[in-house]
Amino acid sequence: MRILKSIVIAFSIYSKIPVPQFEWKEEDMEYMMCFFPWIGIVIGICIYFWRVFSQSLGIGEICYTLIGGAIPLMITGGFHVDGYMDTMDAFYSYQSREKKLEILKDSHIGAFAAIMLGAYGLIYLGAFSEIQEENLLKIVCAGFALARCLSGLSVVSFPPAKKSGLFHIFSSSAQKTKVKISLYVQGAACMVYMVGQSLYAGIIVPGAALCAFIYYYYRCKKEFGGFTGDTAGYCVLLCEGSMIVAAALLNILA
Repeated sequence: MRILKSIVIAFSIYSKIPVPQFEWKEEDMEYMMCFFPWIGIVIGICIYFWRVFSQSLGIGEICYTLIGGAIPLMITGGFHVDGYMDTMDAFYSYQSREKKLEILKDSHIGAFAAIMLGAYGLIYLGAFSEIQEENLLKIVCAGFALARCLSGLSVVSFPPAKKSGLFHIFSSSAQKTKVKISLYVQGAACMVYMVGQSLYAGIIVPGAALCAFIYYYYRCKKEFGGFTGDTAGYCVLLCEGSMIVAAALLNILA
């Protein structure tokens, strides 16, 4: 029963998919991060079938690209986009570490959040439109789960920047060893699937995500001294975007 509750909590927090509602207890969150990648699986499946559907109906590239880019937002409700925007505001404030942490908590968005989200969206959509080869698209679809494996690992492995907030609650509530094993196994499964689609692309695309993950660790450690729920959302978008850009470049150069 506790596992089922963890699944429901994961989908309740990280997606807009309707799930049963109940009062959460701390012990119900222990394995929640194990199921965080499952939202990525749902996103990947929806994007792949959107491709099949759009090809069967002859839908144009612009419509296909814009709706394909909107699918993750529709499924997640933009939960991680909010974290990305807050992180961008903090990065580009050039304030002290304490002030940056205050900016992360601020519910208002600043100019740099809007500017950097616009830049991210343009790069994302431009790259997504270039992924025409089916095996590359399947690799990208698996990447939505891999990005969440990496973000989940940051929650249970990296030090929190503060002793409050969702990041601290989830990291302290998790059965860390079991959750880490689960995320490592799921991440490895994603990479095996990617390599099965294409040896070369199956190494390059997840390699881009791992490079982004390393950058995420050092940048946030330097800027904030630790990690928060907002930076975990930033990690998801950073890894997803890196994989889509890498796949697009492979498609162009093929």
